[in-house]
Amino acid sequence: MSNVPENNGRRRFLTAATAVVGGAGVVGVAVPFIGSWNPSARAKAAGAPVEVNVGKLQPGQLIRAEWRGKPVYVVRRTKETLEGLAKHDDQLRDPASEKAQQPAYATNAYRSIKPEFLVALGVCTHLGCAPTHHVGDFDQFVDGVPNGFFCPCHGSKFDMAGRVFQGVPAPLNLMVPEHSFTSEDTLLIGVGPDSNEGAA
Repeated sequence: MSNVPENNGRRRFLTAATAVVGGAGVVGVAVPFIGSWNPSARAKAAGAPVEVNVGKLQPGQLIRAEWRGKPVYVVRRTKETLEGLAKHDDQLRDPASEKAQQPAYATNAYRSIKPEFLVALGVCTHLGCAPTHHVGDFDQFVDGVPNGFFCPCHGSKFDMAGRVFQGVPAPLNLMVPEHSFTSEDTLLIGVGPDSNEGAA
């Protein structure tokens, strides 16, 4: 029998400290491992789909996402905006979207799957500048049209369906990327509804 007195307090401390250090090691290994499941920056740049939560987007608001290294504008259009789209067709270069600047399912009056949402690359089709979103004051550029996009680089103008007006440098409507809805509030950019079984 040993003459050394037992030190239960020290033993408990060493056991707890070992458990904490071991737990930290497990977390240190798990975080990079789980992180490796997410698409890499290279995969995103190459076109991996991007999810956007549109649930909190208010009517008239725009949010920006990034897909393939380019900005994507997502706008929740108001009822008034949707009703006004047909009122200036005679001022547009391609009002019926006959040029292939959108997927087939978005070749409609709204250039979208859900009329409420515009999803378009925020890249001017003239020289690639970023058009600015104007709400309520776009009529300074096009008389009688309150909302739209104006490119400050060379003056190209687009309506709230991303359609280009006549008499500006941009030759084409804004590009509409492949997109779908996986739920009421989740937009998936880069994947069309035919490729997405969960699309709404």
